[in-house]
Amino acid sequence: MTATIQSAGQDVLTRRPLLTHELGSLAKPNWRVKAISGSPIDDGDVEEARSWGARLGVPGHEELIELLRRPELDAAAKERVRRFSSAYGVRLLEHAGVEVVYDGEQQRSEMYAWAVAHSNGFEQRGDVRAFDNKYYAKAAVTGPLSVREPFHDVEFGFVQSVADSMLKIPITGPYTIADWSFDERYDTATDLSAPAAERHRRRRAARRELILDLARNLIRPNLESLIGLGAGWIQIDEPGASTEADELDLFVEGFNQSVEGAGAVFSTHLCFSDYDLFFPAIESMTGCQQFAVGFANYDGRELGVSAERRPGYRVITKFRDLPHRPVLGLGVLDIHTDFIEPPELVRDRVLYAVEVFGDPTRIHVTPDCGLRTRTWSVAYQKLANMAAGVELAKRELGI
Repeated sequence: MTATIQSAGQDVLTRRPLLTHELGSLAKPNWRVKAISGSPIDDGDVEEARSWGARLGVPGHEELIELLRRPELDAAAKERVRRFSSAYGVRLLEHAGVEVVYDGEQQRSEMYAWAVAHSNGFEQRGDVRAFDNKYYAKAAVTGPLSVREPFHDVEFGFVQSVADSMLKIPITGPYTIADWSFDERYDTATDLSAPAAERHRRRRAARRELILDLARNLIRPNLESLIGLGAGWIQIDEPGASTEADELDLFVEGFNQSVEGAGAVFSTHLCFSDYDLFFPAIESMTGCQQFAVGFANYDGRELGVSAERRPGYRVITKFRDLPHRPVLGLGVLDIHTDFIEPPELVRDRVLYAVEVFGDPTRIHVTPDCGLRTRTWSVAYQKLANMAAGVELAKRELGI
């Protein structure tokens, strides 16, 4: 498998109408979680690994079954399980018909925790609630920021070795890492006697310095190393981008600092938000060749290609009108529900977007976000219907 096949490049953004791709995470299967944690693995876990391995045609999955039946796994065996989980994730996406894939982030602990754990300058401060009953381990920035070593290289090399499709690697962006961390290094002023405007100015200056240091010292070294390994398309995930509406220019500056002059296709994924907030700030993100955005979560389930039937896609005109004419990664699968979108609903969402843009090469088709909150059965069927719906749209459009 060559890098030209494995790594998506500029041509996918200019010559491939309605390209389908994933956006990041898949749920980690029970057998993977239990094996890594050292918890007992039961017959149901083994059967899940066996049935999915057979269904997806994962080469050598019989070895995984043998590993899972061992009474105890050493570090090397756990690493083999982790890699099998990665191979399963790649094959799930490919088997469902997705054209540009990764591995569902199966080798990582979590998008924020993975970056922090492999970097210098952070100290853990405990678990905080993210949403519902979901928690994450929040760290504080306490020292100079740097990477211990590029922390996606080994993962990327393995995915290259098992994938048959083009690859797009997701990495966590500088603004989100800053927003999800305590700042105990840059914003250290404790004098509350200064006027509020001055305190705000100092805090903003400290915030900017933190974000730019993350871009220069964590994100950029990883990008350069991945590009050296053949990565052609890198997605910088920024789920925290609109947390503070008055900091969108800092999100933009962090992205630009990360990618400026680097030789790859760069895109970003914007999680659920009031997308109107991003304008006009993102007009200056000229190095971002695709914005992948979730819309299905806000849309109705009725068929139709009128604006009235597609209320969740109202804001796409603003993405259409961005001066540098980026591609829009059109979210067509609601990842918050087990509802399986019929291919006809996917078709109509795509056709509506193509009509608004007037150019199918500026529309790619994706889930709203990573599918880690769904079971593999639900995620697979959603993705398979996404691929089928795109084929229906192409047929309608004659492409």
